[in-house]
Amino acid sequence: TIEGFEVLNTVREAVEKYDANVSLIFVPAPFAADAILEAADAGIPTAICITEGIPVLDMMRVKRALSGGKTRLIGPNCPGVINPAAKARAGIMPVDVYLDGSVGVISRSGTLVYEAVDQLTRLGIGQSGSVGVGGDPIIGTSQREALELFEADPDTAAVVLIGEIGGTAEQEAAEYVKTMSKPVVAFIAGATAPPGRRMG
Repeated sequence: TIEGFEVLNTVREAVEKYDANVSLIFVPAPFAADAILEAADAGIPTAICITEGIPVLDMMRVKRALSGGKTRLIGPNCPGVINPAAKARAGIMPVDVYLDGSVGVISRSGTLVYEAVDQLTRLGIGQSGSVGVGGDPIIGTSQREALELFEADPDTAAVVLIGEIGGTAEQEAAEYVKTMSKPVVAFIAGATAPPGRRMG
């Protein structure tokens, strides 16, 4: 046992014994896809994958398997999620930069989300939560989907969206922003990418 908890061999055992509802995944990239699928198979509603660099073919398999299912994947290659008011964190973000408030923060980049939150906090602008959607090429929850969650959240009055160049996620998010009732402030980092180099 570890501090009164029995060491279990599977995620399913954790769900059955402790009613686990989040799986936080830190395993090395070659094993991360299987860890995500194990969480989904056990009925975990939220899987947050911190691991970066999961092979694209593995993530394509995960996306297909999770499509239409009950498990929401955040990440991979993300810092996780936090709700300052509830004092709830699942991930690696530093809690000391967060302040309870009403601004939701979404970012591809962990470093940029910490920086944005720190600047908001220094100005006395608190956060309802933040979601690091992840910087790998294939992720579970898009920026648009994270915007939908904050739009539906009664504790969120506005959203800060931080994107990066490369891909179409920011354009898809911008199309959704046009339909939102809450204001969104967006910043897209980067202007050009070196030839042949993936940004993120």
